[in-house]
Amino acid sequence: MEYKIDKMLDADWEQVRNIFIQGIETKNATFETEAPSWEEWNQGHIQECRLVVRDGEKVLGWAALSPISSRRAFTGIAELSIYFSLDSVGKGIGTKLIQTVIESSEAAGFWTLQSGIFPENISSIRLHEKAGFRMIGIRERMGKLDDVWRDVAMMERRSEIVGIDETMK
Repeated sequence: MEYKIDKMLDADWEQVRNIFIQGIETKNATFETEAPSWEEWNQGHIQECRLVVRDGEKVLGWAALSPISSRRAFTGIAELSIYFSLDSVGKGIGTKLIQTVIESSEAAGFWTLQSGIFPENISSIRLHEKAGFRMIGIRERMGKLDDVWRDVAMMERRSEIVGIDETMK
């Protein structure tokens, strides 16, 4: 398979949204039960760190960062979202996409990426571990999905770029 990792364009939204809907339908990717509008999604995600994996014109997966807080002290920390179309899972694109978004985040000044993952989503946990994320704990009964309490595995990755205060690692 030939693919290219590229900046997400506004024109990619329909395909990005469809992939997000596939994630919603698995019941193992998000607490969301419906996809947001473009306006809502665009407002909630950091402009500089939005990537897609393309096979020609087809978007196979995407990654984006969201701020964890509006407080200035947390401007170097973001939450990573990464999704793949169901027909592209297991084809080796995840490792390259997550590495590219890490590089993009570091270039934009982020020193910590975090992800909240349902513990049952073993493939996502393994992908994150392969990219240097570590498990920092399980938040029990974090929220309900379809009236069922779900736990969330909290994972984080600290940047190794030069200039990060050593006390922050």
